[in-house]
Amino acid sequence: MSRHTPKVALVPSAFFDPALSREVLSRTVELDQEDKVEYISLPEFSAELVYSLSGEEYPEMYYLLKKLPEITEYNKILASFGDGVLTLVISQGDNLLLANTFQAADFTTAEYFLFMAVKKLQLNPEVSTVSFMTPLSGEEEMSLYRYFKAVESL
Repeated sequence: MSRHTPKVALVPSAFFDPALSREVLSRTVELDQEDKVEYISLPEFSAELVYSLSGEEYPEMYYLLKKLPEITEYNKILASFGDGVLTLVISQGDNLLLANTFQAADFTTAEYFLFMAVKKLQLNPEVSTVSFMTPLSGEEEMSLYRYFKAVESL
């Protein structure tokens, strides 16, 4: 079970101290006093995913990072949008370039963050496929097709 949450950070394993998980996460997101902070190792990225969620859930970011190696394109753009949060992971080959979340009230705002990240990383969307882990409406898919070579739903 996954959940869209902006309360997530990817930390290099070499710099990670489990005792400081809450402090590390609070440097990147605003935590409530009752937020429980946990982490999960991602050895394939030499990183720890620090997050705050209740129950037996993992953040959506975990599932995107786990799915990333299955994408065969060189420019790997993997996204998920739900509960007002865009979760975005981008890599070139095996080189992870971005793993971040963005607060987005609607899909148009989520697209803005997606395009901004692609532009900032100097990727050419016309030769790139964007893959979504969450379902897209026909209108959302067509909107993405105007910019990307292909749009996939995983």
